[in-house]
Amino acid sequence: MFTKIHETADGHEITFQVNYLAPFLLTTQLMDVLVDSRATVVNTTSNSQKLLARVRVADLQNTAQRRPSTAYALTKLAIILFTKELHRRYHAVGLSAATFHPGYVDSNFGEASGSRFLAFMKHHVPVISGFTLTSEQGADQLVWLASSTPGADWTPGEYYSKGKVAKANRAAYDPELARELWDQTLAKIG
Repeated sequence: MFTKIHETADGHEITFQVNYLAPFLLTTQLMDVLVDSRATVVNTTSNSQKLLARVRVADLQNTAQRRPSTAYALTKLAIILFTKELHRRYHAVGLSAATFHPGYVDSNFGEASGSRFLAFMKHHVPVISGFTLTSEQGADQLVWLASSTPGADWTPGEYYSKGKVAKANRAAYDPELARELWDQTLAKIG
């Protein structure tokens, strides 16, 4: 999350490029290797995506016209849609994918983002409260998903929070939206 919306040298809004386009591009560029090795792709998202109302592809791709917190939430929904579509397209050939929300982690994220809310949380909601996690606790799900067996220990194609399948924004379950976002993203970076 950034304090101000601005465009990258590539011509994309920075939050969109960092949180969505970069993982999409890296994953799709490595697709042959990922499929051949029966890899697991784990993408980090955020519960912030749950706060979004009705979402269209244009909303997901035009984060420059949004407040920084909304742009962030849109990119975190986009990464869930990408991961679900990745699962749909490649799970049958051995690729596993999931997204996870690490929780509110006590790191420099809030201060670095310039978000007053996140900075307030860091300084006023102690780790011991159970709401704020240490960096190690925040990494636990990532380590579990990356090091365990998809299909046996966890269900591929799902969104995880607190170590179990969780409910994402309802738009995350729209296969047409996921397909359209994938296709338009490929056209954009193609």
